[in-house]
Amino acid sequence: MDAPNPQNERQRITLQGWQQNTLIGDLHPASGDAHRRTVLLLHGGGQTRHSWRSTAQHLADRGWNAISLDLRGHGDSAWSESGDYHFDDFANDLTAVAKHVADEFGTKPVVIGASLGGISVMLAEGEAETSIVSAVVLVDVTPRMRQDGVDKILGFMRERALDGFATLEEAADAISAYLPNRPRPKDLSGLAKNLRLGDDKRYRWHWDPRFVNESNGRTSPEDREDTFKRLESAVQNIQVPLMLVRGKSSELVGEEMAEEFMKLVPHAEFADVSEAGHMVAGDKNDVFTDEVIKFLEKC
Repeated sequence: MDAPNPQNERQRITLQGWQQNTLIGDLHPASGDAHRRTVLLLHGGGQTRHSWRSTAQHLADRGWNAISLDLRGHGDSAWSESGDYHFDDFANDLTAVAKHVADEFGTKPVVIGASLGGISVMLAEGEAETSIVSAVVLVDVTPRMRQDGVDKILGFMRERALDGFATLEEAADAISAYLPNRPRPKDLSGLAKNLRLGDDKRYRWHWDPRFVNESNGRTSPEDREDTFKRLESAVQNIQVPLMLVRGKSSELVGEEMAEEFMKLVPHAEFADVSEAGHMVAGDKNDVFTDEVIKFLEKC
């Protein structure tokens, strides 16, 4: 990893996962002379590091080094040669990256994980023999989530994973139909970062379509129940400062699930973001970032 540049400009960096797989990130170097800790931001399934750009820049402006990372098979990071995208693969990648970041910056990172990123840090930190992070923020993810909401998201991801879209406008229409409460963007340049243009001139999501294969073990009721129990056990082992941020209108994390989580982890803090769904940072970024900064300044 390159050292932060003096101009505090965002830098593209290259890291390695547990299988020496290439992971691409953006480093937002801390502004000013008094650097705080490093924050590692992990997106949800089907997203890319660009979903964190505003939050990462705010953190850098407040004195943190902020690294937003493309998870394996997502964005500019390498696809798995075998097509395996089990939760353990993402958790093991995080363990490798967290150790590298600690070596590079001198302290264990804070990890902010949304959805899949949150599952990754629950497993990586909760099952580690020695703590690998200094604090955790889980964004709209708990060990147990609403299966109908999960199925809806996976259905949307699978629907056009292979065929793609003829234009950016067609992709924007599909997103608007899926998220009718979110305003359709007039400028589609941000959307373009989440799509890749193939040789056939069609746009496809910027992730490996094999990520949503049923072979990755997230579909049968038995697999899901085993995962729930494992995550519940893991999260109870997390001793570092922890906060759960829920979208109050979340289609995945109900109020009862948030209450259940707080019983599992009594030392955790909780923030409920009004007018936000599962994509909390995208729906209400300023409110979300303010809640995160208040938490980080205390721990």
